[in-house]
Amino acid sequence: MTDGDHPRFPLLLPPDAVDLDGVRAALERADAVKSLGTDVAATLAWATGVPRPRSLAATWELLAGVAARDVAAARMLEPHLDALAILDEAAADGIVLDTATNGSWGVFAAEGPGTRLEARRDAGTWRLRGTKPWCSLAADLDRALVTAWVDDDHRQLFALDLHDPAVSARSGPWHARGLDRVVSAPIDVDGAIAVPVGDPGWYLRRPGFAHGGVGVAACWWGGAMPLRDALAAAAAGERADQLSRVHLGRADAVLWAARAVLVETATVFEAGGSASPGLRATRARTVVVDAVEQTIAATAHALGPAPLVADEGHARRVADLQIYVRQHHAERDLARIGSDVAAGDGGW
Repeated sequence: MTDGDHPRFPLLLPPDAVDLDGVRAALERADAVKSLGTDVAATLAWATGVPRPRSLAATWELLAGVAARDVAAARMLEPHLDALAILDEAAADGIVLDTATNGSWGVFAAEGPGTRLEARRDAGTWRLRGTKPWCSLAADLDRALVTAWVDDDHRQLFALDLHDPAVSARSGPWHARGLDRVVSAPIDVDGAIAVPVGDPGWYLRRPGFAHGGVGVAACWWGGAMPLRDALAAAAAGERADQLSRVHLGRADAVLWAARAVLVETATVFEAGGSASPGLRATRARTVVVDAVEQTIAATAHALGPAPLVADEGHARRVADLQIYVRQHHAERDLARIGSDVAAGDGGW
């Protein structure tokens, strides 16, 4: 498979897996979107109409399939589906939300030095004030789930209408060469009304927090699959040598292992059998990001500079992936895994 070809289906699951009809239909509609991933409005209009799959495995299949088509499109779809999953999880926990749920959604939960978004209750109404960093597509979305500080030590999740005049989305700084249209800049909030979603800490305590983190990894994995196929095409060419097959073999092996991890993680999560969902999610993300980065390196070594300068689709995919995988916390996540294992909490 190369950029422009129709990706095979399914990527993660066996063809007879349940809940794939909806995934197939969503992918077929994605194929009909002109400029998928580069036209933000058209891509978000498609994403908003995608029904949330009933299972984690099918959700990750959908995200991987979209990323195989276009990494930026998956970057737009994933937080929207994550927000819908959070809202469903809140409803299942008996949390009643007095807010509309239509339109396109984001999830803004990052923190940054020198910025702080605070929530205070005023005459029974919650209002947000301050600055929230890393708010992807805030100028393009309708609503977002946003974490804000309710006191010095605790954060709480709120639903925020991004069209509220008290919300201002900055246009930058955003000098990215990858995911250049998925602007992830701060928002400034000056007294916007917000609706609480759960009590302080609920957002991080819920099982779905770990599930969402691995959904991002499914995007990374799916986005790397066309690079593997580019390596396969090169290794099958008349001028291929043994080294081209070495690079293909390395990419194939690590992506195969990452696929197995994603499938097993979905199975365990859906069975409710993980005593440490956060650790399992961090392990899965680490395996996937290592596979993606090794595949990018193998592609560069095997194919040289030509596709990076002469193949627009390939060059954009590599640039998008390199930005996207930086959502992984690299050595900090390895340290977190090591801390858990050293403390005796590292069961498999």
